[in-house]
Formats: sequence, C-alpha cells, structure tokens
Amino acid sequence: MSELAQRRLSRRTVVAGGLVTAAASFFAAPPAAAAAEQAGVATHGGRKPLLGFPAVSPSTADEVVLPPGYRYQVLYPWGDPIVPSGPAYAEDAGNTAAEQAKQAGDQHDGMWYFPLRGARSGLLCVNHEATAEQLLHTDGRADWTSEKTAKSMAAHGVSIIEIERRRNGQWHLNESKYARRVTMTTPAEITGPAAGHPLLRTGADPHGVRVLGTLNNCASGPTPWDTYLTCEETINKYFFYDEEPPPAGSVEERYGIGSESPYPWYTTERRFDMRVEPNEYNRFGWVVEIDPFDPSSKPKKRTALGRMEHENAVVVRGRRGEAVVYMGDDTQFDYFYKFVGAEPIKDALKRRRSPLDKGTLYVARFDEDGSGRWLPLVHGKPGLTKADGFADQAQVLIHARLAADAVGATPMDRPEWCSVQPGTGAVFFTCTNNTARTESVNAPNPRLNNRFGHIMKIDENRNPSSEKFEWDIFLLAGDEASGATVPPDQAFGSPDGLWFDAQGRLWIQTDGTQPTVNGVAQNNQMLAADPDTGDIRRFLVGPPRSEITGITSTPDGRSLFVNIQHPGDSGTPENPRLSSNWPDFSPTGRPRSATIVITREDGGVVGAR
Repeated sequence: MSELAQRRLSRRTVVAGGLVTAAASFFAAPPAAAAAEQAGVATHGGRKPLLGFPAVSPSTADEVVLPPGYRYQVLYPWGDPIVPSGPAYAEDAGNTAAEQAKQAGDQHDGMWYFPLRGARSGLLCVNHEATAEQLLHTDGRADWTSEKTAKSMAAHGVSIIEIERRRNGQWHLNESKYARRVTMTTPAEITGPAAGHPLLRTGADPHGVRVLGTLNNCASGPTPWDTYLTCEETINKYFFYDEEPPPAGSVEERYGIGSESPYPWYTTERRFDMRVEPNEYNRFGWVVEIDPFDPSSKPKKRTALGRMEHENAVVVRGRRGEAVVYMGDDTQFDYFYKFVGAEPIKDALKRRRSPLDKGTLYVARFDEDGSGRWLPLVHGKPGLTKADGFADQAQVLIHARLAADAVGATPMDRPEWCSVQPGTGAVFFTCTNNTARTESVNAPNPRLNNRFGHIMKIDENRNPSSEKFEWDIFLLAGDEASGATVPPDQAFGSPDGLWFDAQGRLWIQTDGTQPTVNGVAQNNQMLAADPDTGDIRRFLVGPPRSEITGITSTPDGRSLFVNIQHPGDSGTPENPRLSSNWPDFSPTGRPRSATIVITREDGGVVGAR
C-alpha cells in the first residue's frame, strides 16, 4: 500500500522552471523554489513563487513564533468582553456565569471575517469549541454546582464582535449593535427535512423544532449570502447515557455515546441525562447557520446537511448556481460528505427559502484506481429503506453515519477541514491521523498506525455538482521514518485546519502528534504550501499544548487572524501555569485561548513576497 500511495502521488506532475518533474522532484521543490525566489525568477507558469517568507524552526517555547518581519497582536482572548464596556476578565477565573455570557468563550476554533468597511473594520465570528474546566473555574471541577454548569455552557458557542484597525495599525474591539454571544442557552430553530421528527422531540420541545444552544462548535464557513456556518462536532461527551455503555451496534454506540467521560452538566441540567431525555442528543451534531448582521435572528440548525461530528463546511456554487457544501466527519473511520442544493441560491433567497434546506446529501467512496463517486443518501435507495431500519428521509439524516455505512462509503483517517482551491475548484481535505488503523489499509488511507495523517485532493473537473471525481493524496505528513512526502526540515504531523487564501496559498494547521526533533516533541504549528510547486514552509509555531486552528483574513490579505486553542491545558487549579502562561504571562494568571492577528511590519500581504 505504501508503494500504491507513491504511485498515486507520482501521477501528479508539476511544471517548475520549464521542466516537468514527477513525485520525487515535486517534494524536493521547496529548496529549488526558494533559490528561484531569491533570484527573483518565476518558477511556475510564468509567475513568481507564492511563498515569500523564510521558514521558522520547530519550537517548544511558550510563545507564538513567526518569521522575521512579522508580528502578532493578541486580539480576543478567553474572558475578554465582547464590547469594551462589558465585564472585565478576572485572571483568577472568578467571573460569574452571567459575566461569561458577555465575554469571549473558551477554546477558540473556526472563524470568519465579514467586512463592514473592507479591510479597516468588520465582524469577526469566532467559535468556542469546548472548555478546560480545570482552568475555567477557580477550583476546577471540585464541588460541581449549577453555577459551574451555567458558566461552562456560557463559555461554549460563538462570539460575534466588531473589530477595527486604527491608524497605528492596531486592531480594537468596538462598541457595536452587532456584538453578541451565542451560547448553550440561546434559542435556536431546527429546519429542513428532519424538523419536527419524533426523534427530535423532547419534553421541553414536543414539536421538535426549537432547541437551546449550539454545542462543541468546531470549524466553520461563510456562505455566498453573507451568513456564518458553525459546525457542531464532538457531541457525545456532553450526554450521560448510563453506567453501562450502549449496546454494540446501536445508534448511540455509532455516535460515541458513553465512550468519553461526560461533562458534569447532566448532574444539574436534566436535558443532558439521556435516561431522562433520550432525544436531546439528536438535536446536536448539525451545521448551524447564523446571520451576523441581524442580532435579533435565531441560529438555525440545517438538518439537510446531516448529523455527524461536523468539522467545517465549505460552500461553493454548483453548475446551476445551487449551494454545494463540503464537510468532514471528524472521527476515525468516518466519512467525507457533500450536500448539493435543490435550486439556485438566488431563487431560494428570492422566495425567502434557505438554499440549505432542500437538496441531496452525498458521501464519498474512494476507489483504488483514483476515481471516486458521491453516493446519495436518499431514503428508498438500496440500504436505506424501511426494511433497512430507515423509516424516512429524516431518519437517514439524523443517523447519517449509519446511512453512510449502509451505502458503502470509504472509512477515512479522521476527515477534518476542507478548502477549495481558487481557480481550479479542487477540494483539499485533511485526514488528521488514525492510530486505530491496525489491520486494513487502502489506497486513500495507505498507512497502518497513521500517527501523522495526510491531505487528500478531490478533482471534480470544475463541476461541484458532479457525482464523479478523481482523487489524489496531496501529501503524507510526518517524518522520514514514517514515509512522509514533505521535506525533513518542514516535517509536521496531524494536519487539521486547512484554508486557501485569495492568492492560492494553502495554509495548514496542526492539532496532535508532531514529529520529534532531536528527541524532543514539538509544539503544534501552521505551514503554508504552494500546491503547484510543492513549496511548503513552516510559518508559525504555537505555545505548549496549544492547537493552531481557525484562520481568516481581511479582503486585502494584510491582516491574518489565527486562533491559539487551549494553550497549557495540562494546568491545574493549584498550578494553572504548569505548561504555559501564554498570552498574559501574569505571575497570578492562567493560560488563555485567544484570537491573534498577524501582520507584516512593512504592511504587505501575509505570506507573500
């Protein structure tokens, strides 16, 4: 299978300096590209290299490391108010639940910048995926109370803040009519084919169309109609099932219920106790749409996009102008999905319908020869009938994982973020890792004990609505010993976040095991790649135990926003600064997740020459 992967890689060629090179040369491209750049020579298709910065070295420092000529500003850390007049952060974690509901939540993840005045000011939507309970409360998890549940729930969700770049180049939060927090107590609506289904009905919502909150908001994506999609990911750890695990083969087992120690919310909030409300967990695991420009609007859970551990959602226009949404399900041996809307976006909006409420959900099958098919998850198709246990289309969507199992989708090594390449329409997505792959490998997942992960590429021949595609392995992450296809000096592992900027640079963010350097485990990092030349360079290294995640920029590309998630999360209530004290470095404080903004000292485009 290792040889098969290399054959797949070798099908790709790249034009560099007028020469056509195969896989070996492709992955030797960075030194050549760097030399050409230093000489000011165009190296691909008559254009200059995309990457214009020297790679930084791996790091274990308690700091954000950037190339020379770059600087960063801590813009929006956990606990800061959403408007300047809001409640101030208490560095001993003494803020109340009510104050937390007006402050930045914890564990920043996906985000997006919506311009108000172009690159000068805009709305920044930021996900807050989870909480480090030992740092969120002054005494951690000890003596759990309803107030701690309320604070933890308030630290989840989404922030919408208004930011502005002043004449001195610094970014600031503004007082704003748009600023708000969406938390686990915010009323939301359930829309689409599953709305009202018996599996979504609870004692508090007998009609199955209203729910409180959005949960474990991982990555995100903007829509062409200027709304924000936030994705509910690991929902299983919030619900208590029973002292015994769910039966083998059950829906609950397939969705991971009981596989992790749950948050203690169920001890004070009955809706998180499945012995009391068995359907509440069905109301999470969706893509949620938020209108950042209408503070009075309710978040809407778009059930046509299926229920799973959603990582992010990338929206493009299909051949007929319809919405096409690419999504990964972040679990070992799970799948990559696509939704194709039923009508053009403009027609749906004209009729005041959501472009995301009607359409077809597909799941990917990757064939060994490099071809692939999108398999429709439509009730009545083989494997998805009443006899197969799917009563209707709503149940297919609520139990999307089981539906994907039934039609023969390809289990992947934790499919996470995806992004679409400008100009080509090619879809790149990360497979972060899969150490549970101990027996069977296949062409798209070619490594046993895949500690370091890989990145896939899907080519639909510029037709996002197609049911066919070709695929490649873009790169195998890791070190030389693991068979990686990246230069040893740029070795990285566990690719997670993924984003193309407007000029075509592919930004890669990591979360998990990194290759060791001189026997020392390295901090997570962010790299940039030129997909056409193979040039890849480490751009940023984060503080200890942090994940690098979430990325967006101003329209001019001169301010790049990145999230540093859960730095120093091994800290304890007694010693919160055990592994990190970033970003405040206060002798009496604690580490904080934060949004940073990266700029060049000369004011140029981030990442460019």
